[in-house]
Amino acid sequence: MSASLDKLLQNPRVWKGRSSLQQKAGLPSGYPELDRHLPGGGWPPAALTEILIEQYGIGELRLLMPALARLSEAQPDYGEPGWIAWVAPPFQPYPPALRQYGIDLSRMLIVRPADASEILWSTEQALSSGTCAAVLFWPEALDDQASRRLQLAAEKGHSWAIAFRPMAARGQASAAALRLELHPGGTQHADGQGTNVHILKSRGGRPTVLNKLL
Repeated sequence: MSASLDKLLQNPRVWKGRSSLQQKAGLPSGYPELDRHLPGGGWPPAALTEILIEQYGIGELRLLMPALARLSEAQPDYGEPGWIAWVAPPFQPYPPALRQYGIDLSRMLIVRPADASEILWSTEQALSSGTCAAVLFWPEALDDQASRRLQLAAEKGHSWAIAFRPMAARGQASAAALRLELHPGGTQHADGQGTNVHILKSRGGRPTVLNKLL
């Protein structure tokens, strides 16, 4: 019986709880307060992250920039740089701003599927390719089964998947390792309105609210 259990626990698809996650270092987010609340001390690597927003432009991309900049450049801890793929962005990424954040523009890949039904397929292919360090995508729909496929693709390709979804998706089941909500704050910062980050789901962690993180 013990031998059978040991064999089962060696299966990489078996989630062993918080102790397993603590052994796998996360990708530093660039926001120490957020990292303190994420198992592994950063974004979950080779996994699906969902960011739920009511409207674009409240800091969702700024939240990711330090980590994406790190991934777009060769780093001792993360190996050779990979592609940063954007699948079906609802806007045209602005190169000067990305460059200012430290993104290597030569590592950016923008994918615009001809049909909305191809967004998830394109994302899955990019994640599983093994050449993309991160894949940002804006799906029209993402059910539990599709999120599981993308989670497996991220594991296979050792890629970080980031889905931007509307707030209405909060009640839907998801296989994402991390789910966040972003809300505009009530206090004006020097560079605009503050943004509150709600951690709804963190595999191996717990829900929490980070006010004025951005």
